[in-house]
Amino acid sequence: MRTIKITSWKDNDFYVGYLNDYPDYRSQGYSKEELVENLKELLQDIESDEVPYIIRVEGTVVRA
Repeated sequence: MRTIKITSWKDNDFYVGYLNDYPDYRSQGYSKEELVENLKELLQDIESDEVPYIIRVEGTVVRA
């Protein structure tokens, strides 16, 4: 089990959101629970290489 961070909001009749590590790939659901399940499935697809050309947000250390 692991924890993933998501960003979500309510847009009219839907909950919309994305995985914080992959903000270009959004999903939606009629409920927050459905949105979370859809995002879990999206993560599985991304990690199994079902989605081509993945754009990912990463951190790095910079000395200034």
